[in-house]
Amino acid sequence: MKKKIFFWSPCLNPVGTIKSTLNSALSLKKYNNTNDIFMIDVCGEWTKYKKFLADNSISLINLNFQYFKFLPKKGFFLSRLSYTIIFVLSFIPLVNLLRYHKPDTIFLHLITSLPLIILKFFNFKTDFILRISGYPKLNILRKILWKSISNKIKLVTCPTSDLKKTLEKYEIFECKKLFFLPDAIIRVDELRKKKDNFIDEKIPKDKKIILTAGRLTKQKNHKFLIQEFIEFLKINNKYILVILGDGEKKVELSQLIKKKGVEDRVFLLGHKSNIYDYMRVSDVFVLSSLWEEVGFVIVEAALCNSFIISSDCPNGPREFLDNGKKGILFESNKKKALLDSFNKFVNMDKNVIFQNKVSLKKGVKKYTIFRHSLELEKILKI
Repeated sequence: MKKKIFFWSPCLNPVGTIKSTLNSALSLKKYNNTNDIFMIDVCGEWTKYKKFLADNSISLINLNFQYFKFLPKKGFFLSRLSYTIIFVLSFIPLVNLLRYHKPDTIFLHLITSLPLIILKFFNFKTDFILRISGYPKLNILRKILWKSISNKIKLVTCPTSDLKKTLEKYEIFECKKLFFLPDAIIRVDELRKKKDNFIDEKIPKDKKIILTAGRLTKQKNHKFLIQEFIEFLKINNKYILVILGDGEKKVELSQLIKKKGVEDRVFLLGHKSNIYDYMRVSDVFVLSSLWEEVGFVIVEAALCNSFIISSDCPNGPREFLDNGKKGILFESNKKKALLDSFNKFVNMDKNVIFQNKVSLKKGVKKYTIFRHSLELEKILKI
């Protein structure tokens, strides 16, 4: 008997959760076609993926009218305003959707407070599975909400085993309801979009490349990265820094680069649809984030044989890099910590670098959509 499985993941910006939600839905449909998969389009945020979803037999179901393009998306306060608007306008439509369509399972990825509050006050036969994306701030309101619905929620999945252990410690949910489920990051079809002899005319050909990728936000800590790289340039001028991504910090970062006079060393190249091309030609990939669930980009970079340098931020990089045995970890946001890591890398034995890359690449397979589908199937049978 076919099951109806819904995904709830309203998102303002193209963050990693968008990719993981798409790949999670795709994994269920691609490797087990006995389920009917639905993506809830809350306000039009999934419209641009309509063809992709249709091509993969995933149904897009409209919850409300298409007001996504009118929502402010930049800045902390404006984005919170948008989330509030989504919450208010989606409450009754979501209740009606659950009553009418009666999904067997619904996975909750973003703005989870709305479906969880609905679950608290209504009874449905639907299994609610909470997916904790990113590193959650366990403030008092969130703890109260999670604790109040813990008996009604079916399962909670965590992107890292460290986060699972943290939630076990807080005793918000029963331990038997907590599951470690790596994100579905890697799709083979994306990896195959390789451009032979890839060249970006903006990148100097006579320099080695330090690469980073991610939205230009406070979380990603690009300002710190640029400042540390500038210090590194004083003792080693063989490298350039390439930054892929867009976001609200773009103007600030551009001004910093210009002020320091390193326009020929630090390159803001904007969002790229296929970052694998850049990862393949880079010498080292750096993650400077203040927090990450794992860091999708370091998984992708490892797949492309990049050496990884990452901040030891909560909650996933340390776990992925095996406590620094498969890359370099530096103390997050500490002055000169990344500078020391750059120096450590350039002085590292080539055989050690190679062994680090090989070891790390072996661990990437658990982030493929195939492995993800196997774990999801186990969860759905509980």
